[in-house]
Amino acid sequence: MDELDQRVRNLEIRVKALEKRFEGPVNPVRGKRQSAKEFLLSKSVQADTQKVLALAYFLEREEGLASFNVPDLEVAFRAAREKLPSNMNDLVNKNIARGFLMEAEEKKDSKKSWYLTSTGERFVENDMK
Repeated sequence: MDELDQRVRNLEIRVKALEKRFEGPVNPVRGKRQSAKEFLLSKSVQADTQKVLALAYFLEREEGLASFNVPDLEVAFRAAREKLPSNMNDLVNKNIARGFLMEAEEKKDSKKSWYLTSTGERFVENDMK
């Protein structure tokens, strides 16, 4: 029975992630989902640490990822046509130190992964203030 319960929980997580893909930020002018670039432009991003945080938010909210890793962030940076930071892990660690990100228990594709904290979500939603 425990195995069945675990499988049901895993399926529920997957369904929620799929449902989130259809929510996400909407461009009020066009009524469409925003691109990574549009999302970054809508925020008062001033430093690479803030870009990482904003794109992490984008990955969770717009792309429906439950957690993200360095390759996910690199894809988001490329999608936003932003220069890749030289040390992504350092920027993630700075966001962890500020309480904006937390390490996920499970690895993603055998790599360390993270997710936004509620503090990180509020910071992004309040235009990085």
